Amino acid sequence: MKNLLRILQRQLSGEIPDWDRLEEELIQADFGVEFATRFVQRLRQTRGGLLMVGSGIENAREELEKIFRDAPRAELTKPLHVVLIVGVNGVGKTTSAAKLAFYWKQKKKSVRLVAADTFRAAAIEQLQVWAERIGCAISRGPYGMDPAALAYQAVQQALEERTQLVIIDTAGRQANKKNLMQELAKIPRVLKKLLPEAPQETLLVIDAHTGSNAYVQARQFSESLDITGLIATKMDGCGNGGPLVAIATELGLLPHWVGNGERLEDFQRFQTKEFLNQLFAPVSDETTASD
Repeated sequence: MKNLLRILQRQLSGEIPDWDRLEEELIQADFGVEFATRFVQRLRQTRGGLLMVGSGIENAREELEKIFRDAPRAELTKPLHVVLIVGVNGVGKTTSAAKLAFYWKQKKKSVRLVAADTFRAAAIEQLQVWAERIGCAISRGPYGMDPAALAYQAVQQALEERTQLVIIDTAGRQANKKNLMQELAKIPRVLKKLLPEAPQETLLVIDAHTGSNAYVQARQFSESLDITGLIATKMDGCGNGGPLVAIATELGLLPHWVGNGERLEDFQRFQTKEFLNQLFAPVSDETTASD
């Protein structure tokens, strides 16, 4: 486990900090080159680089608070708010779409889910089950249907029914496959014919445990889509927030939502304080044996 607190304790506990080693460990822990370089430079300028571990932790927390203090709190827009859920296979897109629908249903909002992963029958069936459990409408088409056409029909129906929120679940994409990304980018273009501002949100789902891969995914998806924010899944472990820091500092994308488990209730808005508490949580030697 790559834990920020442990890294700072290890590298700042000696009489003379090893600044190069500290920067290297931060990069290896997936915090990104930009954050690592800037943060170490800040520490070196603090009291001539002579500081205690506690001061280093305080500096790190202040730096991260600046990065994440503007994490947005999206509210539904009128006449219809459309959310496009994207990401690679296996990160939890369909479950995140369902959890987001459940969140807003609990807020007494009318929601329509869209099973736009039309090339995986299992994904369509999975979303159907979630919709029934949540008690919300769902749009689904025949296997192999054009995802953009299905999304268009769903938004058209939602406008007619005065639904407040449409959440579109899409197929997993490898962002380096140009033809697949073009197919995904077609969905926003088609939706704008009905609703010029749609989708108001395009949320990239990332697995917080995948390290630098999460950053690569965010960069590649941003090249084809107007990503507005992140849904971070598997955030129930200690110290696995490095990729979120790298993505925020180098791509300007902040987490909007966090998934912490399998239940519908295990989903909440991103909270900077909670994130930092997790990032700086003390861990046992057994937990960090792989450092």
